[in-house]
Amino acid sequence: MTCWYEGPLAAFDTETTGVDVETDRIVSAAVVVQDAPGTRPRVTRWLVNPGVPVPEAATAVHGLTEEHLQRNGRWPAPVMYEIAEELAEHATMHRPLVVMNAPFDLTLLDRELRRHRASSLDRWFASSPLLVLDPRVLDKHLDRYRKGRRTLTDLCGHYGVTLDGAHDAGADALAAMEVVRALGRRFATRLERLSPAELHTLQTTWHAAQARGLQAWFARSGSEETVNMDWPLRPDLPAAA
Repeated sequence: MTCWYEGPLAAFDTETTGVDVETDRIVSAAVVVQDAPGTRPRVTRWLVNPGVPVPEAATAVHGLTEEHLQRNGRWPAPVMYEIAEELAEHATMHRPLVVMNAPFDLTLLDRELRRHRASSLDRWFASSPLLVLDPRVLDKHLDRYRKGRRTLTDLCGHYGVTLDGAHDAGADALAAMEVVRALGRRFATRLERLSPAELHTLQTTWHAAQARGLQAWFARSGSEETVNMDWPLRPDLPAAA
């Protein structure tokens, strides 16, 4: 029987105007689908005119200028609908969805849906829930004592995954998928008997424990920063809509 990490996977990634899920906007997004390791991935891309200024700091990361997005990007409302619709299709097929740092990308998508569609992400998964695989959460749990950073670039280096064109939504989504496959093989004895649905539930607990640990570290350091413990989607705040 084929293990889940050797079977069909999808992956989702976004590029944005910043790092605040409540106020920043999606400027590009991609969903990558691969039926098995080594097969040709299918990539769906979206380019978005966010309708707000694009900070130079954001452009320096992903290379998308405000002028380029105004000229070539689509309005957010139909794009957010199409993204949610595609993710829902994968959920209906019980295809796991890889999302690096899922609370960022999925929460941002939820806020965009609320902002432009008077909707929410949850409504798309009432009958078939998302099965999310977050390489950041999985790696932190399975190799918790390893020192060093755990960005996507770092995880690619650690697991021997090639990342071509970092900060391109399609490239990042594919790399995150390959990291999850590599991680599954490396920790096969601990993962092969778990289904994606079971892993989704476990990651909720693992992420909360990781967040509590980070919160404790901030407290010892004298920092007032608050760590959100919700995964894979942060609860709605009234201001977000």
